[in-house]
Amino acid sequence: MSRAIRTICLLGFLSFQTTALLAVQDDGWRMAEPSWQYSFPRDHGPHREFKTEWWYATGNLVDDADDPKTKERGYGFQLTFFRQGIRPGNKPESASRFRVTELPFAHFTFTDVHERTFKFTQKSSRGAFGEAGFAKPPGRIAWMDDWLLEMDEYGRFHLKASGEGRAVDLLLTLDREPLIHGENGISPKSATPGHASHYYSLTRLQASGTVSIDGIVHSVHGLVWFDHEWASNSLAHDEAGWDWSGLHLSNGEDLMIFRIRDAAKKEVFHSGTLREANGTTYNIKDLELTPVGTWKSPHTGGVYPASWHLRIPSRRLELTIEPKLADQELVLPPFAYWEGAIKGNGTIEDQPIQAEGYFEMTGYGGKILGLSQ
Repeated sequence: MSRAIRTICLLGFLSFQTTALLAVQDDGWRMAEPSWQYSFPRDHGPHREFKTEWWYATGNLVDDADDPKTKERGYGFQLTFFRQGIRPGNKPESASRFRVTELPFAHFTFTDVHERTFKFTQKSSRGAFGEAGFAKPPGRIAWMDDWLLEMDEYGRFHLKASGEGRAVDLLLTLDREPLIHGENGISPKSATPGHASHYYSLTRLQASGTVSIDGIVHSVHGLVWFDHEWASNSLAHDEAGWDWSGLHLSNGEDLMIFRIRDAAKKEVFHSGTLREANGTTYNIKDLELTPVGTWKSPHTGGVYPASWHLRIPSRRLELTIEPKLADQELVLPPFAYWEGAIKGNGTIEDQPIQAEGYFEMTGYGGKILGLSQ
């Protein structure tokens, strides 16, 4: 889901700009309203009339090695670039490079399923000297030092990031057209009008490239799910967290689901999008996402669902979703959230089905800030 809505809350990390941001956050920002006309590649780039925006890639990768010890070794990764606006619009060409109109920051995580390890890194920058920023494709879309998301003239994406002895360098080839979430150009985040985003996904990017673990390079391939979302007021005042997942189903379908919770952890809103292998798309209204068991973080003390049961009666779909590794929590004081590689097993129309993807849980390890008015 707007997952990204998610981490924009991590603005608190950029304490050196917090005061300036809070003083102007409501002035002149464009709201996500119906009838947005998506256009690509234009909409892969930044939308500076909106306050918050993120570019988010998650992937499950498999080692290409012939060595029996590493063949089919699995990895997961997340790379997210966030843009938090301070003033709407583009920065004037005559303005000083030290004039800040937006705050870039980024997160990179890496899961080694076989070794049972999870690493995460955060970067932030003013971008005054071009070391971080956002631009329209082709070329660089989002970057932070040597972390990069770019698109070439053929529509292929390239991403790379590194941290904590882990690195990814991947070429991504578009397999399907963008999947637009919601209806009439907006993805609602509340039953109350006025809380929405513009949101699309590139669901099945075919990935090839390398991962590096403590300096050892492995050739890999796999599937990447890419989200891009922008908004100015997504969460309502009584909404305290969300649970989101992007799933590749073994029958060729793509499924995005999310639910939003209040402070008492009660679900107050949910939504989903399903695309069949033939391209037919459905807005899912009847999804049931039920927590199963608990996992207590040894880092924050936050109590997260240990797994999930997903049911969509209209599709005769039932899935049990489990993490590939229990501890995939990003701890970035004063905030924390869980974002990790998952797998699922179940049935659709009484036939066996498997799933693979990523799951995000926020609001369990700390309060979410910065996403509502």
